[in-house]
Amino acid sequence: MNYEIVESFSQMVREKRIDKDTLAGVIEDVFAMMVRKKFGQESRFEVVVNVDKGDIEIYLEKQIVEQVTDPMTQIDLEAVKKKTDEPLNVGDDFVEVVDLQTFGRRLVVSAKQNLNQRIKEIEKEIIYNEYSTTVGEIIVGEIYQIRKGEILVIHNRNELILPKSEQIARERYRKGETLRAIVKEVRKSASSPLVIISRADPKFLAKLFEIEIPEIYDGIIEIKGVAREAGERSKVAVESHDDRIDAVGACVGMKGVRIHAIVRELNNENIDVINYSNKPQVFIQRALSPAKLKNVEVDEATKSATVLVDKDQVSLAIGRNGQNIRLASKLTGFEINLIKEGVEEEYDMDLDEFREELGEPLYERLVDEGYDTARKVIDAAVMDLLEIEGLTEEKIQSIKAMMQRELEEADIEEESEQQAAVQPAAAPAGSPSESEDQAPDEMIGQETKDGATDTESEAPDEATAKDEKNETTGTEAEAPDEAIAKDEKNETTETEA
Repeated sequence: MNYEIVESFSQMVREKRIDKDTLAGVIEDVFAMMVRKKFGQESRFEVVVNVDKGDIEIYLEKQIVEQVTDPMTQIDLEAVKKKTDEPLNVGDDFVEVVDLQTFGRRLVVSAKQNLNQRIKEIEKEIIYNEYSTTVGEIIVGEIYQIRKGEILVIHNRNELILPKSEQIARERYRKGETLRAIVKEVRKSASSPLVIISRADPKFLAKLFEIEIPEIYDGIIEIKGVAREAGERSKVAVESHDDRIDAVGACVGMKGVRIHAIVRELNNENIDVINYSNKPQVFIQRALSPAKLKNVEVDEATKSATVLVDKDQVSLAIGRNGQNIRLASKLTGFEINLIKEGVEEEYDMDLDEFREELGEPLYERLVDEGYDTARKVIDAAVMDLLEIEGLTEEKIQSIKAMMQRELEEADIEEESEQQAAVQPAAAPAGSPSESEDQAPDEMIGQETKDGATDTESEAPDEATAKDEKNETTGTEAEAPDEAIAKDEKNETTETEA
């Protein structure tokens, strides 16, 4: 029976990865509790547990006396002679083996509950210690449940949580798929430790670099910084400690084979690998690539940088939705302020262009206050404009939006006109260069326009060209019936005359 009890305990605890010494200590504590409840707190005993053989032995010590006053700790000499043949005298200690069946059902149930509680506590401590030492490391688990705000992943029979905020944007997960993530945090809770994993953390990208690139794992190349917007774009600064090895080239690999493995793992996330520099100007210039900068001024005290760029490089420096400059600021640790080169950076319009939309009274008041251009109104503070009679905060926002919209449209039109002016002027109608590009039908139509003083655009077919010719010469084609009717009219007129 003892073997069956311990074997059942061993089988239950083996799944929780508790070692034998810990199991033996737990069982000893549980049976010690049973002995104290049955024989009292002052009883002297020893519990011996052999996990390998499945033996549990409880030895209870009692003092031999002539007159028993405490049956839990004392025994008389006559009772000792009935239980053993050993020559014992009054004052000696008698060791008695306690049969487990004597404890009764209530004590066994209580011991079972106590054992389960102790095992759960040990299990929680083991899980917490195991994952606390692996924070920042990549684990591979299996998705077994997908919820609205989180995904549950099984790893070594433990439940890990991948929250929505730690998932890669637009990445799709399916039950049963294998998932790689980094252990980000381990929290203690009442039920069991919460192990938070992440695929969106910058450290996950750094660990993937370490796995895929042996030079980083060996310490030849060091990752100096990572700035990441998960699922969109990342920037990684690397530095080589060996002059013979190109850090960026080693990370990219032959034909990009190394970096492509990381990109596929991150759901086709764009990754920029740049060389690190301890000079802030150079580092900022590299971080803002592919934009070409004119000048970089750095203020170490305020950790800010002013960057001067050409007008055609502004969009590259800023990136889509400001992504490039935002990641560069995170990577370098500097607040980057972008300045366009040149003075005519922003298109402006005279306030007189908006006289009709504003109304005469409001227009006059704005001009009197010095707001004589649309750009001045847009850049003005709302509190300053509220001091003008007839303006409310809602109306100010509406006026600013309207002016901004008109400025953008006018700016686009101006750029289109400038591009058109750069292109060579079109050849005049009827010139040899134009006639060579005309379609055959258009050429036929053009030949029929003899005597035309003002050539118009060619029609797509011969009939249209003939109509244009008739309109140009002023003669219209007459139908046969109409011509006969005209002759008869002329004859009638001559007879009357």
